[in-house]
Amino acid sequence: MNLTPEQLTRYSRHFILPEVGEEGQRKLLKSKVLIIGTGGLGSPIALYLAAAGVGTLGLVDFDTVDLSNLQRQILHTNDAIGKSKLDSAEKRIKAMNPDTQVVKYPVRLSSQNALEILKDYDVIIDGTDNFPTRYLTNDACVFLKKPNIYGSIFRFDGLVTVFDSANGPCYRCLYPEPPPPGMVQSCAEGGVLGVLPGMVGVVQATEAIKILIGIGTTLTGRLLVYDALRMTFRELKIRKDPQCPVCSKNPAITQLIDYEQFCGLGRGASQSEGVLEIRVDELKNKLDQREDFILLDVREPFEYQIGHIEGSRLIPLGQLEKRLQELTSFKDKEIVAHCHHGGRSRRALEFLQSQGFKKLKNVAGGIDEWSLKIDPSVPRY
Repeated sequence: MNLTPEQLTRYSRHFILPEVGEEGQRKLLKSKVLIIGTGGLGSPIALYLAAAGVGTLGLVDFDTVDLSNLQRQILHTNDAIGKSKLDSAEKRIKAMNPDTQVVKYPVRLSSQNALEILKDYDVIIDGTDNFPTRYLTNDACVFLKKPNIYGSIFRFDGLVTVFDSANGPCYRCLYPEPPPPGMVQSCAEGGVLGVLPGMVGVVQATEAIKILIGIGTTLTGRLLVYDALRMTFRELKIRKDPQCPVCSKNPAITQLIDYEQFCGLGRGASQSEGVLEIRVDELKNKLDQREDFILLDVREPFEYQIGHIEGSRLIPLGQLEKRLQELTSFKDKEIVAHCHHGGRSRRALEFLQSQGFKKLKNVAGGIDEWSLKIDPSVPRY
């Protein structure tokens, strides 16, 4: 392919790098990268890959831009609040570099569509924040023999590696089993330093460029651990598991599975004995009918101040054991608990169950689901 005068100027700093040069730039312009998620990690990844001249960026996201995103999701701006993240991302990418073609997938990645979406891309970059999608992305990449550039962030810490089952381990070699539902807090529950995804996303973008051009040594078989508070980087070895159910010589899993169920999030799968789930519309009906039950909010006080369901009683999860006596008189009454998304409230109800409470229900999706489907005046965060 012949480069235009504008491209010769735009990518001139690449041309003078012997490891890149015009040949490397042509490889980038012909390459196709799929970014799963256009949030905290997907933002710097997309911007830097577009700036570098990657020819096609596929973007997978079904969410809209929320004000709480803007602290870290630098693809999006105030004027995009309430709009599709994909549309917002496309606008910024095209403003950055008109050379880059954007292909939008406004869907939730699933076992039904993953292989079809991933199959035409050279590199897959995982910018997601949930376990079902991480396992799904991993397995699809193994089956399609695609490199999977993984990153994760939480509070002040970040992880980055390259899962390339042809040359090293896959995600399941590092994490054979998902944690129990609710055991690991999300960024929405535990927080995240706004600049952290920038650091991790840039490393992911760097690995993608190296793979596409064919230069340097990738993070395959190495896990980079970043601590923003100490400003330290550590490197851990990841070994290929000879018994891995997906990437070993004799895999037990040879097709995509139900990943919600695998991660304990399928219907009924995450329910402990006696702890049932209740939908937000069912909760609204109970409140409208003035049924006799306790609505327990186990979030932190600052979350309660952002927004709460009228009539709820606040006892943060970390204080529940010490304040158990406040609920003992309601041991025979129904208790419906909620948090931000449902993980902490499930742990709270499991504790109450161990203390002899019987009538327990967890609000599926938490107050975030309540805001989305019942009362939009409750702020999302």
